[in-house]
Parts: sequence; structure tokens; C-alpha cells
Amino acid sequence: MRLTSYTDYGLRALMRLAGEPDRQFTSDEMADELEISRYHLVKIVRDLASAGFVSTIRGAGGGFALARPADEISIGAAVRHLERRQALVECFRADGGCCVLTPRCRLKRRLHDAREAFFKELDATMLSECAVRRVAIPASR
Repeated sequence: MRLTSYTDYGLRALMRLAGEPDRQFTSDEMADELEISRYHLVKIVRDLASAGFVSTIRGAGGGFALARPADEISIGAAVRHLERRQALVECFRADGGCCVLTPRCRLKRRLHDAREAFFKELDATMLSECAVRRVAIPASR
């Protein structure tokens, strides 16, 4: 299974927040540290906040942090939320897609079971297990 870069960036941000759970981060410092686009990070943080993973404070002195302890956030829950718009394959879309093989497909059930096994593993992994302290920024920047 391949995760989108959106989910990848979201997980990086969550892991970094878990590394210093009592600290507020600004989008500029987090984007610089993780070497990702600030624009994408802001969009992802807004999404994570809407799902209750992250809390945000607007304005001067604002930033974002984990909304609850990292040992209460499963990686599976975060990935499910971040990937909610992405179907594994076309026939998994909400509208069923338009694959001509669907009526006779013998793969769909196996793909479903593989996806569930993937999420079962991620559900058993808590964010606290994946926490990352400060990421070193290369001197050449």
C-alpha cells in the first residue's frame, strides 16, 4: 500500500509534535525543520485539527500542538483520517468506480483483507512509539 505525500507529511508533523508534546510549533519552523512546503503543512495541520489530533492557536504567539497525549493517538486512526479521500483501487471508491471486471473480480476481497491487516498493525501502534525529537537542519541551507 502506498500512502499519499499528504499523509506522509501529516505523520511527520504528528511524530515531531509527539517528540515535544508540551511545546507549540509555528508552521514556519515546522515546515523548515521537516523540509516541506509551508502551504501544504498549513493545510494538513488544519485537517488534523478538524479531526481533533492537533490544537491550534491563531495570531501572534500562536502555533499548534497535539490536542491529546501521543499515547492516546493510534497511527491507524491518523492514517485513516488523512487517507479518507483516497481509495486503494477504483472499485473501493464510494461510487464503486467503473471497472468492467468488478462483477467477476476475485481480487477485491483479497485487497480489502490486505488493507484491513495493514490498518490492524497501524491501529496497534501509538504515536508515542514514533515520537521524534528535533530534526537536525543541514548546515548547507
